[in-house]
Amino acid sequence: MTDQELQKQQQELQKQRDHEADLQRLRGFRPIDDTFMRCIYQDNIPLAEMTLRIITGINDLVLTKGETQKDFKRLLGSRSICLDYHGVDTEGRQYDLEVQKADSGARPERARYHSAAMDIEALNANQLFEELPETYTIFVTENDIYGFGDGIYPIERVIVTHEQLFNDRAHILYVNGAYRGNDPLGDLMHDFCCNDPDDMKNEMLAEASRYYKENPKGVEIMCKAMEEMREESYQKGIEQNRLESIKNIMEGLKYTAQQAMELLKIPADDQPKYLAKL
Repeated sequence: MTDQELQKQQQELQKQRDHEADLQRLRGFRPIDDTFMRCIYQDNIPLAEMTLRIITGINDLVLTKGETQKDFKRLLGSRSICLDYHGVDTEGRQYDLEVQKADSGARPERARYHSAAMDIEALNANQLFEELPETYTIFVTENDIYGFGDGIYPIERVIVTHEQLFNDRAHILYVNGAYRGNDPLGDLMHDFCCNDPDDMKNEMLAEASRYYKENPKGVEIMCKAMEEMREESYQKGIEQNRLESIKNIMEGLKYTAQQAMELLKIPADDQPKYLAKL
């Protein structure tokens, strides 16, 4: 067997091991896991409507469009964000639904940035500020990060000296994933943290979860999503190593960024990406 054939065989074995690991990981996935959440909500407007109605209390909420992994980057040079789920309803209200297992991923500053990003995307040149849509930035957290036992923590701007609402129509909601009250929200949070569709209380969420865990087509979609995540992580690792090499060469050899990238033979098309990060 040639070295090339041996390398190919090893790659195939690694691919098979990765696939088996993905299947094992899939069994443990819950709706609060962002990879799984993005799949079960993709192209599933009824599921998103049901979820948002329970969380916001807007019982007649009807979505006109919804999208998972919505990229927002309108201002040149600004930090981009990818929303887990972005929806717009018939009244023009916009929703950002995020799931966060780590408490650190749900910091107030992040909610503020997500809310601002929706505003920037919503208003075109020459539009009046009054035309900004009402927005709901929603973070479903696995833990009760505020520790009061509430199911939902509504965040609003207020006129502090008079305890009066500012009424800018930008709402932030923190949803306690540990909440288990005897109500629709308690059932929803139970299901968000459940990895077995048969144990879920909400049939719509159970059906969506079951499809991606048990249906061959759904399983294939999930496995592909995990493969893409691995490749993305690999590429990010390459980029980070290159960036460190550029910095080391610039510092050690007193090269310009351009000279360092030429020394590393970084393609011209990729160079602006690294320049922006230096």
